Amino acid sequence: MGRDTRMASADAENFRLAVLNPAGRDHEQHFAENRSATANEHAPVNFHAYAACTHGAVFRDLKRAIASGWPVLLLLRGDFRASERALAELKKSKRKTVVALKETGAHQVAQQLSDPTRFARFVRIVRAANGCVASTPEVADLFRLFRDNGIEDFPTPYPIEDENWNWAMENRSGIFVGTRELAVPTRNHLPALLAVKKLSDATKEPVTVFNFDRRRGAKLISEIGFRKIQVHEKRMEYRAYLGEVARHKIVFQLDRSRVPGQVAGDALLCRSVCVGGDGAIERIAFPETCGEKRGDAELIEIAQRLLTNENERRAVAERATKIAKEKLSFRAGRETLARFFATL
Repeated sequence: MGRDTRMASADAENFRLAVLNPAGRDHEQHFAENRSATANEHAPVNFHAYAACTHGAVFRDLKRAIASGWPVLLLLRGDFRASERALAELKKSKRKTVVALKETGAHQVAQQLSDPTRFARFVRIVRAANGCVASTPEVADLFRLFRDNGIEDFPTPYPIEDENWNWAMENRSGIFVGTRELAVPTRNHLPALLAVKKLSDATKEPVTVFNFDRRRGAKLISEIGFRKIQVHEKRMEYRAYLGEVARHKIVFQLDRSRVPGQVAGDALLCRSVCVGGDGAIERIAFPETCGEKRGDAELIEIAQRLLTNENERRAVAERATKIAKEKLSFRAGRETLARFFATL
């Protein structure tokens, strides 16, 4: 190992990041080394993962974030007012600050930026920050419209190398529906349910779905007429949810929202296969089975093959895990963040 490599590795090990969600709902949370989140804490996923992979912390109080002494990843949310005020204070404190959109699905970005005042505020923030982190390639392209440097296309890291988050399971059965939002057209939740009905009829595999649309969703599921289905009406703590996902042969979705890709991230932690979806994680970890440049009919055909061929299913899952360890692990995330912040 060369001297530069050793120095880069040491820099990454010593790097800590403060993720600031000003006036957000999540409580302050520190991610120390060799410690997993407890039941009442946020799991190290989504934007918490950027803090967790560096053994940093998530803050909602600006002064607490500044007092950490660490560089800051500032989340942009709501009308961006709190974010803009926080950025002004961080600049006064000479704190190196990078910004990221908290909600990054294509429909969410369009909704946020359709208001002229909010759009102008967003542009000011992006230009004033030291840099920008994008959890999807599409958001990176958006940032590039307003600045030509200091932008990192950085998918959400996952604790794929941590055995505490390895939910591999033997003797799996059934299809887990990865989406659950009927009201968002690009989620394609109804087409996914119809596709899964076809798959279940052909393979005799049971289906599991989460329904948070109450009576409307329950009635729709009933009308589709599944042969064997388990419907969860209540939200679960994240570890319990992963246990539910892990019982199934595949996770299936038809999402076209260009999201960061937690459905695929959950599948990775379960050492499972995600079929469909065009999120960032889907495109990176599951190139053989994701929805990028594939129609619904092809995805149904892939899913049916994986449901009936265990060797192929295992091989796809193993390849996804290998890709994730190289590109999406906490180690890879920590090194990428440390290197990026050092360039600013």
